[in-house]
Amino acid sequence: MRILKFGGTSVGSEDAIRRVLKLIALKREEGRIQVVVSAFGGVTNTLLQMVEDASAGNQAYREQLKAIEDRHIDIVRKLIGVKQQSTVLTELKVLLNELDDVLHGVSLTHELTDRTRDFVLGFGERLSAYILSKALASSGIEAEYIDARELIKTNDDFGNARVLVPTTYENIRERLKESEFVGIVTGYISSTVTGETTTLGRGGSDYTASLIGAALDAEAIEIWTDVEGIMTADPRKVGRYLPIGRLSYEEAMELSHFGAEVIYPPTIHPAMEQAIPIYIKNTFKPEARGTVITQEVQDDKSSVKGISSIDNITLITLKGSGMVGVSGFAARIFSALADAGVNIIMITQASSEHTVCFAVLPDEAPLAMRALEHHFKRELEEGIIDEIKEEPDCSIVAAVGEGMKRTPGISGRFFRSLGRNGINVRAIAQGSSERNISIVVQEDDLAKTLNTIHDAFFLSEIKSVNLFLIGIGLIGSKLLDLFEKQADLLFEKHNIELKLCGIANSRYYKIREEGMPFTGWPDRLEEEGEPMSLQQFLKEADRLNLPNSLFIDCTASEEVSDFYPEVMKANFSLVTANKKANSGTLKRYQELQELALEHNVMYLYETNVGAGLPVVKTLKEQVLAGDEITKIEGVLSGTLSYIFNTYDGKTPFSQVVRNALEKGYTEPDPREDLNGRDVARKLLILAREAGIEVEMGDLTVQNLVPEPAREADSVEDFFEKLAEFDDEFRQQYDRAASQGHRLCYIARYEQGDATVALEEIDSGHPFSGLSGSDNIIAFHTKHYRDTPLVVKGPGAGAEVTAGGILADILRISNVPSFSNKIV
Repeated sequence: MRILKFGGTSVGSEDAIRRVLKLIALKREEGRIQVVVSAFGGVTNTLLQMVEDASAGNQAYREQLKAIEDRHIDIVRKLIGVKQQSTVLTELKVLLNELDDVLHGVSLTHELTDRTRDFVLGFGERLSAYILSKALASSGIEAEYIDARELIKTNDDFGNARVLVPTTYENIRERLKESEFVGIVTGYISSTVTGETTTLGRGGSDYTASLIGAALDAEAIEIWTDVEGIMTADPRKVGRYLPIGRLSYEEAMELSHFGAEVIYPPTIHPAMEQAIPIYIKNTFKPEARGTVITQEVQDDKSSVKGISSIDNITLITLKGSGMVGVSGFAARIFSALADAGVNIIMITQASSEHTVCFAVLPDEAPLAMRALEHHFKRELEEGIIDEIKEEPDCSIVAAVGEGMKRTPGISGRFFRSLGRNGINVRAIAQGSSERNISIVVQEDDLAKTLNTIHDAFFLSEIKSVNLFLIGIGLIGSKLLDLFEKQADLLFEKHNIELKLCGIANSRYYKIREEGMPFTGWPDRLEEEGEPMSLQQFLKEADRLNLPNSLFIDCTASEEVSDFYPEVMKANFSLVTANKKANSGTLKRYQELQELALEHNVMYLYETNVGAGLPVVKTLKEQVLAGDEITKIEGVLSGTLSYIFNTYDGKTPFSQVVRNALEKGYTEPDPREDLNGRDVARKLLILAREAGIEVEMGDLTVQNLVPEPAREADSVEDFFEKLAEFDDEFRQQYDRAASQGHRLCYIARYEQGDATVALEEIDSGHPFSGLSGSDNIIAFHTKHYRDTPLVVKGPGAGAEVTAGGILADILRISNVPSFSNKIV
């Protein structure tokens, strides 16, 4: 025999009920069945509202009663043959009149007891089960309506009655064990031994099915609902949830206790006692696999089965040095709470015994506080207990799985994922069974916490990065083009998902949690964006509270770079092509490094030197490996590299610079390249990365712009003045060429001296073979004493820089812990 239970959504409409009737017919062909049904979808809530309206004297309940009557009559007319309708409608009217009489009495007395409430709420199941039984009979299946109040006996705890199991099992066996009919049993409702209607708690229809299954030693219990089984997390809070194929009874109990709503917690115990499997199936997709709950789940590869939560709880903490080593303190705490009728959801105590904290529902928090303050009044006055504190607006998140107890590193993985996303944990509990890790977090962090933990355990192969980009000029636009080109490949081949959640320029910004296309900017930003404010942009990005959030700076703005501390404090990792922050004061550089470590975020800036070349990464790795940097020298400007690799003494120097401008190698004003400041910034960054404390004022920088041309009013005026010095540049070139040398603008740090200057190098120099706009950097180190470690390649251009930024993003997405030390 199988027990089938259909929830409210499964009988929520004519189409849904027809599906149920078809499923029952199919199951009946396979063997004996008994069916438990809930009220039609939404009816129980309506009944509750009706009885409360009636008790308040609000006659609106009559309109609601009429709507319920019309709905049920309409279903009868559509599902039951015309010849049988009259009898069914008559019985239906009797039930509805009975409901009307009760509600009328409540409205006259303005008194609503728990007993009356239970009686009213039971009408939903009585109506639905009766109609379903008659619809089956009308279709030719032998079915009978069974009022569960005749079978399931309870105490008189109205609203959440406790089942008298031996009596209930005896009643069920006597009525159903030999029955060849398909019993359509009312879920949720029961009765006392004196016949008063009680209810089993919201979701109690599952419990009804489990009790019947256990009493009859059923082959299986099937819970039919509107989802494809139990999911790895609440679909309303986690975007990429997954179905769970198999669970043990213990896992299911843990998940249901911590908020998984697919199955009512008391349901599991009767089935577990008799080792009856419970199947969770989708009425609307019966072919879907669903979830099966059994005694044991063998050889399951997943250590964590699911993540669940209790959304709104209050955390209460008792703290005091006088509690340490004192026997019976915990017993007194929980005895006081038990006497006050407070239900404790989670408990944790520090091993020092200095604090005890526990979670309760918000409605019970005032009661708990009063009980504790009264019980420990003397201890509070004498300072034995320092304080009893409540923290509202918290949530509990639990990771559950049998495999956790035999899998090393689960806790580390759990808390590392939270730490790298800046989630503060208020309390921690782990049962001795090791199948559950529970934490308390602020309610505002709930969605982020669920998604973070879920991604860590179920989607670890999919690395999602939420991007917030500021700066959509030449480099930013190329980066967006690169995102568009590579996004599908990265996801399909490497399981990396790039999601653009924020974008900004100097005038406008736009934030969208669901993500935005990579194309169509900046015109779209001007049309749809809000006026730009760095504070507001970060505030809204932070408010989304998304895991793995990454801030990208593609500007050259000092205002933006000055904002980096706020970005890091908001727990955003940061990728920047902007050199201003790292080449500012040494104090600011060190502050950013420390903030990255303190907030466990990554701070990457490979493109600060050499565009897409792995210069900073290479230098960091050498330093971390214990190497000692003795000298750094490099051609660090693609613009100046091009100019001096092209200049042959024949074409005037000013014309070579103009050609470089026309090819897009220089800044719009070439003086920004020729003055050497950009190269100096790069050398400063490299020196600092090598562990050298140096300020910009310590560098000697040769400005290649002749003095008269520095203050030129326009770029064209600059070129006119620069042309006046063509002969001087030619003479310098000829002097070098006469000795077989060439000109090269070199940045160098050695033995405390940092210089940036135009030099003559011979054919044996590592830089002598440089061509085009390539950069080249040579690291002379203790390990590379005889031959320097050389990095060479294109060091300029928007596409190369965009590629370097994307490389930094991919490095973040592939690092298990966002620690600045390991990059």
